[in-house]
Amino acid sequence: MKRVVLASGNLGKLREIQALAGDAFEFIPQSDFEIREVEESGLSFVENAILKARHAARHAGLPALADDSGLEVDALSGAPGIHSARYAGPNASDRENVDKLLHELGDTPEHLRRARFQCVMVYLRHALDPMPIIAQGTWEGRILNAPQGEGGFGYDPVFFVPTHRCSSAELPAAVKNQLSHRGKALRKLLEIVAA
Repeated sequence: MKRVVLASGNLGKLREIQALAGDAFEFIPQSDFEIREVEESGLSFVENAILKARHAARHAGLPALADDSGLEVDALSGAPGIHSARYAGPNASDRENVDKLLHELGDTPEHLRRARFQCVMVYLRHALDPMPIIAQGTWEGRILNAPQGEGGFGYDPVFFVPTHRCSSAELPAAVKNQLSHRGKALRKLLEIVAA
């Protein structure tokens, strides 16, 4: 089993990634190494994921996996985008971010609430790896008027999944992992790493 530092302390994300990867990798959150989060100063999901992976690999001395993901809402010109985790402020809770999103959308009609989750995953063999492995996944849906469901995290309670007629927060974890942006990106990345 290959040990890899996950450039995140988000336990929900860790559970999803470990479940998808199976026994081939052991992902250890960067918080176990007392690594602080790096400033996400990039202008794209790709730039931020690379910044996070290099930072984690440098401090842990292990290969690193990082993702940068976010929600793009068409009616908000792609916002919150790369700012999804801190949409309502630097230390905002998931609930505060969701509340701000619903406030910004206001009474936007259902057919104009199209949205998608984007995820970019980056794998570095070491901190100076000149050829990061990059994979991307997208999950299409729309934004509900109010939260539904108790599962997931982040914007899951307001992300409606048309194929299953429910919010992402109402999906069983295994189903969500099959459909999600993170699941798609990680499966692509693991295929490349294993090749």
